[in-house]
Amino acid sequence: MPIDLTFSLNQNALISLSMSTNLQTPIDYLKGVGPNRADLLRKELGIHTYQDLINLFPNRYLDRTKYYKINQLLPNAAEVQIIGKITKFEEIAQKRGKRLVATFKDETGTMELVWFRGQKWIKEALKLNATYVIFGKTNLFANKYNMPHPDIELLTEHQANLRSAMQAIYPSTEKLSNRGISNRVMTKIMQNLFLETKGRFVETLSEKLLSENKLISKSEALLNVHFPKDQTALSKAEFRLKFEELFYIQLQLILKNLIHKTKIKGFPFETVGAHFNTFFKNHLPFELTNAQKRVLKEIRADLGSNAQMNRLLQGDVGSGKTIVALMSMLIAVDNGFQACLMAPTEILSVQHYNGLLELCNNLEISIKLLTGSSKTSERREIHKMLESGELDILIGTHAVLEDKVKFNNLGLAIIDEQHRFGVKQRSKLWKKNTLPPHVLVMTATPIPRTLAMSVYGDLDISVIDELPPGRQPIKTVHRYDSNRLKVFRFIRDEIAKKRQVYIVYPLIQESAQMDYKDLMDGYESLVRDFPMPEYQISIVHGKMKPADKEFEMQRFVKGETQIMVATTVIEVGVNVPNASVMVIESAERFGLAQLHQLRGRVGRGAEQSYCILMTSHKLSENSKTRVQTMTSTNDGFEIAEVDLRLRGPGDIMGTQQSGILNLRIADIVKDNDILQHARYWAKDLLTKDPSLSSPDNAIILETYRQMSKYKNIWNYIS
Repeated sequence: MPIDLTFSLNQNALISLSMSTNLQTPIDYLKGVGPNRADLLRKELGIHTYQDLINLFPNRYLDRTKYYKINQLLPNAAEVQIIGKITKFEEIAQKRGKRLVATFKDETGTMELVWFRGQKWIKEALKLNATYVIFGKTNLFANKYNMPHPDIELLTEHQANLRSAMQAIYPSTEKLSNRGISNRVMTKIMQNLFLETKGRFVETLSEKLLSENKLISKSEALLNVHFPKDQTALSKAEFRLKFEELFYIQLQLILKNLIHKTKIKGFPFETVGAHFNTFFKNHLPFELTNAQKRVLKEIRADLGSNAQMNRLLQGDVGSGKTIVALMSMLIAVDNGFQACLMAPTEILSVQHYNGLLELCNNLEISIKLLTGSSKTSERREIHKMLESGELDILIGTHAVLEDKVKFNNLGLAIIDEQHRFGVKQRSKLWKKNTLPPHVLVMTATPIPRTLAMSVYGDLDISVIDELPPGRQPIKTVHRYDSNRLKVFRFIRDEIAKKRQVYIVYPLIQESAQMDYKDLMDGYESLVRDFPMPEYQISIVHGKMKPADKEFEMQRFVKGETQIMVATTVIEVGVNVPNASVMVIESAERFGLAQLHQLRGRVGRGAEQSYCILMTSHKLSENSKTRVQTMTSTNDGFEIAEVDLRLRGPGDIMGTQQSGILNLRIADIVKDNDILQHARYWAKDLLTKDPSLSSPDNAIILETYRQMSKYKNIWNYIS
């Protein structure tokens, strides 16, 4: 007898939070699951409770009204449905145990159904010459099609159970399939959940949000996303659930930002004093761009308020973030506070230190560098100067976060390439003063707007979107390995003009022998083509000691060598205005963000610079897209958008910020419009009711309290 999923739904009724079926009930207790299946579902799909199960959304849908004939099959095709009969069973011995093979036949031909587990149960459950509907992926082996572990049901049952043309296909794993938890089993388990709950689920959005956005109820949305009547019903269900998911993420981020501005006190920097003004009038090496002026104005407004600044500064490679950072630190010093700048690598921190030391040469400011390589005597002096207040600005790596490092009055913390630091590491800086210091996080990796809204929506965002005057756009070209002699000729011509050249090799892992061999083979080849004494070549890679690495870097910086052969260790932290050519070997092995960062090592002087992408002729579609993107634009934000489409948000942001991107149903790339719509409504709601104290928003407050990982956030709401 078919299971009836036609529930009585009342969209306008607010179902009590104390509903009869508790969605926190362990999945073990649901009919059709049991301890063994529950254990598998926990391990394979992370399903622990009824709530987890209801949020296991289908990743696609199959048109169950469409059937294939055996003579229409294609190898390795997507899942297909076929109607036919099993004519015989055969057990075939293999290295470990046996496999069960059934001959399956329709009017156009025969194929095989294969099971590697559960053979006894399958033979007992299935009947010869009965008409079945099978569903699964097909393989072609020895000129014969087979379907491993198919979903299978009698045609009569299939027709009786077919409530709609659309069959939900759930996420699965090989282990689940092998253990008999097929898509059909998952569908039955989901049916049991709806029967037990009577299809009623707690509403999570207010009446206003539902009516203003013409959203269906939570219960109706869940029913139609798992058991859609048709495409229209599915579209409405998906929109409702995606809006809800993105709305609560945006609510969380905007609320955190609101708390920063209204509840977390900061040190007010009321003065723009002598250090800032002297530097601005007498020592600024170039006129600030309008973008830099705009960003400085935003930062000054933050620093002058009574709230802690929490701002993200985005700027493409070479856009002048360092000057903005320095001028922000000078405001801190003018107000009697200390400042620090933390970078992820020693190379980059040394680069910042040398650059800032030169810029502050004529100012009475003390600046020190603290890294893992700092000598004990240097550390003692830095610790002493920091605690006494003699030291104004500290530049460093993770060493700055050590408990021994105590500031007298830290007022501003700047974190460069902040995505390389974890949340816990960044939060350590907050504890370096009685009130948390103002925080400015910087990145040279352009972040697409959709990603910025989802990951950094709790920060105020500033963007430097223009390059300093006099910079020429870098010309980027693609050359195949067969063009190498012409590329070498071009390099000789540039060196003859007293220019310098980077040649970068991919290094996926610092210990990878093959990558290291690529680098050394390339170096030896270059030494032959660019012989001494006419040419001098530096080499830098991750296996070198820091001192040797720094020595080779400095030779190149001073112009003693014309060519720098390196791995991606030079991706950040090297500023050589005289370098005009960047050759990237095996460019197809790099991601877009990395290619863009590497390209940014050149083009720092007034002369025309070039980036040459060297690849083999065999390129994947993604590699072709990356190369084409690099040769067609220098716009980091445009490149970031393409990178987001190719790799997805999780890969781009890495593990540090990936938690917030673990979306169940929404996709911030494909659902950009819904994301912006949800952010608008979250902002509108908090503007009108920042504490969510209105009775109309009680359901949102309760839902958010249950959903939020940031439980302590509610301590700030009166």
